Amino acid sequence: MQENTNPIDELQKAAEAETLAEPTDAPEGDDRVAQLEAEVAELKDQFLRTRAEMDNLRRRSAEEVMNAQKYAINKFAQELFSVKDSLEMALLDQSGQFDALKFGVDLTLKQLASAFEKAQIVELNPVGEKLDPHKHQAISAEASDAEANTVVRVMQKGYQVADRVLRPAMVVVSKGQE
Repeated sequence: MQENTNPIDELQKAAEAETLAEPTDAPEGDDRVAQLEAEVAELKDQFLRTRAEMDNLRRRSAEEVMNAQKYAINKFAQELFSVKDSLEMALLDQSGQFDALKFGVDLTLKQLASAFEKAQIVELNPVGEKLDPHKHQAISAEASDAEANTVVRVMQKGYQVADRVLRPAMVVVSKGQE
């Protein structure tokens, strides 16, 4: 007589036999686990080093930005030393010679203009230009032959660095012909 065998039972018996049998590839499995653990440790070390390097880079960059903001004025300040020295010398002058004093003040103004040029500070003197509210501040209007909203007079010059206005020019504009 033939026994009825269930394929599922046979698979279970085979699996049990494999489990009970002595593992033949156990040393290879242990080596693989050790290899993976070593790789994980190496990657963890690389990660920690990279993280520390990034933190240091971030800190150094923040310090450089802070120093750049703090000491950006140094070059301009050094240019102004000669202007201050010249003004102090003019105040010490007791000679009473008006022409010599005027000449000294003119030279001092040229030194200041040179310092502004080196610092890229541009003077805004917009006589004859159309009013630009970003660069000019109209303080009054007067009748003139010029087109309306044209700068007729500058009461106080303005200044800008690159494209940023430091001080707008205070101007009088034309009302136009009435």
